[in-house]
Amino acid sequence: MKIKQKKRGLYSMDEFIKQLDPNLDYISHEIKYGKCYITVTSNRKEVTCPFCGWPSSRIHSTYNRTFQDLPVQGNKVFIIIRNRKFFCDNSDCNHTTFAERFDFISYKAKKTRRLEDEIVRLSINCSSITASKILKENVVDIGKSTVCNLLKKKKHR
Repeated sequence: MKIKQKKRGLYSMDEFIKQLDPNLDYISHEIKYGKCYITVTSNRKEVTCPFCGWPSSRIHSTYNRTFQDLPVQGNKVFIIIRNRKFFCDNSDCNHTTFAERFDFISYKAKKTRRLEDEIVRLSINCSSITASKILKENVVDIGKSTVCNLLKKKKHR
């Protein structure tokens, strides 16, 4: 699948994913019922423990983490990242393992930062109920309470 126009043609899926983070590699995608599921993996050789700053390359395990991103060609987009857990070898750290983190999505978030920004932008001038209805149709699976929470969160930044 080719998406989004650039100056000399279309982006490949790998180029599209690298816009989120250059350390991600595209694996596959599937479109079902108006939803696009894109599977990616990290290509980092070493990551830093978020608790102590110690580098680690020793993988503990992997798990799938799913979150939503901006829609593409009328399809809601769900990204499935094969997230890795690493061992922290720093004996002074209180954590023995930690999950790989990415700048484009907050810790434990279900939506990318750019999607959260779009939700806030669309919701700022209408009620949370109206905003959630509009967003459900066109952009993202969301409820009115999530709209309210995102508006509060962005207000305090």
